[in-house]
Amino acid sequence: MSTATSATTGRPNRSGSSATVLRRRHTIAGWSFILPNFLGFGLLTLIPVIALFYIAFCKWSAFGSPQFTGLANFQRMIHDATFWTALWNTMYYAVIHIPLTLALSLGLALLLNQKLRGLAFFRSAAFFPYFTSIVAVAQVWNMLLAPENGPVNQFLSSLGLSDLPGWTSSSTWAMPAVIIVGTWREMGYYMLLFLAGLQTVPQQLYEAARMDGANAWQRFTNVTLPCLRPTTFFVSIMLTIGSFKVLDLILVMTNGGPGTSTLVLSQYIYRMGFERNDFGYASAISLILFLICLLVTVVQFIHNRRQED
Repeated sequence: MSTATSATTGRPNRSGSSATVLRRRHTIAGWSFILPNFLGFGLLTLIPVIALFYIAFCKWSAFGSPQFTGLANFQRMIHDATFWTALWNTMYYAVIHIPLTLALSLGLALLLNQKLRGLAFFRSAAFFPYFTSIVAVAQVWNMLLAPENGPVNQFLSSLGLSDLPGWTSSSTWAMPAVIIVGTWREMGYYMLLFLAGLQTVPQQLYEAARMDGANAWQRFTNVTLPCLRPTTFFVSIMLTIGSFKVLDLILVMTNGGPGTSTLVLSQYIYRMGFERNDFGYASAISLILFLICLLVTVVQFIHNRRQED
């Protein structure tokens, strides 16, 4: 009726134009919020990543123009014993750290999902190491794991152990020490993700399983784990990426030592690029690390898709 009245009176219908103006204002407001983030992502992440794919095939010391050398950096990589050591150490860290952190964070989430007194305190205490300064965490753990007078070895000695681990001063025990600290630091964060996932599990499924006579383990394997599959998949992806690009913890705790026993690819990239100014070779190693992460992530996607089907 309003449209007809507008047509007969000859007055313009302002409802459409007002909606257009309002939509335009909302669009401008939205872009004004996300544009700074896009600019930062483009300048600090996207452009360097695109440049990496070219510099990986060049010889460049950050001065002058890159000189295209084809596959020379990758041929050099094949005969670089330090690169293979760093690759092995990275795999060693990832293969142990990923399932260990996944299992402990899930177990902690299951424990703290119960109705217990002081539950909020324990949740906060478990999450606290994650946002604590990595330098402070590493230094405290270095003191705890000191071979001679560290509390950990003193405790092991009180249990009657004579051959005590050398921890960060031993080429055999340095990587396990880093894995222990990394797992302790990160499991609180992934615990919160699992807690959020546990809140979405319908209680009716547990009640139905109890009525069918399922015990606690059967309810866990047949109800909890299937319902947590999206959360587990996300946690696995995040853990995989974080494990393969681990740097700060190792840099502060061991600096890649003793020798090269804890040298990982990320630190080797840092050494070649910022200590030796060999950015071409560092970019080539970065490209290999990127392809490894991509391959593992794709395999996880395929496995998750098959589980869902």
